[in-house]
Order: sequence, then structure tokens, then C-alpha cells
Amino acid sequence: MRLLVTNDDGIDSVFLHELCFALKGAGHQLYVVAPAKEQSGMGAAKTTTRALRSEPVNPDLGGPTWTVDGTPADCVNIGLEHLIAEPIDGVVSGINVGCNASLAFIIASGTVGAAWEGALHGLPAIAFSLDAKKEVYTYLKEHAGEPDDALLASLRTAARHAARLAGELLPETPREGFTVHNINFPNPCRSDAPLRRTWPAHLCAPGQFSAASEECGHSFQWTDGRDVSPEGLPTDFAALAAGAISHTILDYSRLGAPV
Repeated sequence: MRLLVTNDDGIDSVFLHELCFALKGAGHQLYVVAPAKEQSGMGAAKTTTRALRSEPVNPDLGGPTWTVDGTPADCVNIGLEHLIAEPIDGVVSGINVGCNASLAFIIASGTVGAAWEGALHGLPAIAFSLDAKKEVYTYLKEHAGEPDDALLASLRTAARHAARLAGELLPETPREGFTVHNINFPNPCRSDAPLRRTWPAHLCAPGQFSAASEECGHSFQWTDGRDVSPEGLPTDFAALAAGAISHTILDYSRLGAPV
């Protein structure tokens, strides 16, 4: 397939690079359009207050590559409308550093937002994320985004799964269906990790900003929140806790539909 690949962690993310290597190795033609800098938590936002710049770059990701100084959704929109001349078969977003699971975080996810922009263009779309604990973020920040050996091995296994799942799920997804496949990989991710069909956990997540300080005001802070999912619901969180790959189908066409 001809795939537009993007992410929300930026063009320099090793997680994006490993996804591209795996997709290219599976025989797909890639066109990469990624944010020039990290754009986590942007959801499906588009930049409306200034002009955006796109630049061709050559990080050897297996196909023509550009950066956009905007959001993940900006990248997909500009890529499809202005940068890529060939027809695209699907949009692949990720691999995100950290899971994008539960109602609380799917909506805010730039990774999912980029895939949704692909769906708005009538294309099959899929978002990939790898679960990560708080200490993983700290390590990556302290080591310029370079994972340690254990995390890199887990990432590469997840990327191989991603290439396989993209090849299986995207051709089966109807065009103009307004759906996104949201895939979350456990960490560590095993080659024999089972795939489970899941629903977003119902997570109440208040208190995500610290009290104001004189130096920097309110700072974002992670919170585990409070899981209020109905008993027995096969959630994305439950799948990850069991070491399984979570596959949630986000069907936006059902928004506002009668129960």
C-alpha cells in the first residue's frame, strides 16, 4: 500500500523511525509527513492563527519525507492536499511514546487526531501507541529520546506487529467510513502478544495540572485517574495490564446516534 505516515512526537522520534523501517520492510510505499517538533496532546487541532511551513527533509525513513511546523492533523491535511502527488491508500500514525487508551486520553491524543484527519479525507486510518510508565518518559528526556536496549527491543517488536496489523486492517476498512483503528501495545511487547478487541476505559482524570508557581504557572502532570468502567467491559487498560495488544475501533459515525 501507499501510506502516509505521521506522529505527534516529532520527526526526530525513534518510535516513528522504527515504525517506518517495519512498514518499509513489509513492502509498503511510504510518504512521511511529521511535525517539526513534538506536538503531544494536540488532539485533532488545526493551526488557524498563522501560516504553516512545510520542508522536505532526508532522514532516510524509506520514502519522501517532509516536516510541518504545526500539529499532527496539520501534517496529514497538508501532506494529502499539497505534498504527495500519488493517491494514498491509508494513514498510519505513531508509534506514540506512551499509550493512548481510555476516553480521557484518546480525545486529547495527537496520534489519534492525525489518524482521524486521515479518516476525514475518506481514508482508512490507524493509530499505534506503546505503553510507557512515567520513568520511561524521564529516561527518554534525559537521553535525548534514545531508548535503552530493553525499550528498543520492545519498540521493534511493536513495530513489527504494527506493520502486520496495518497490512491486515487497512484493506478491510471501508473508505469514507469515519473510523480509526486505535492500537495500543503493552510494554514489554512480546512477539506472541495476543490481540484483543477492546473498548476505551471510562477514566475520570482530574488534577492534570499542578498548582500555580511563580516561575512557570500551572504545569502539566500525569495522573492515573479513576477507572469507572462498567464491570466486565473489556477495556484497553485491561488488555494492556494482561500483556495483550489492545485494538479499539473508534467509529465516529456513531456520535450522537440513539442508544
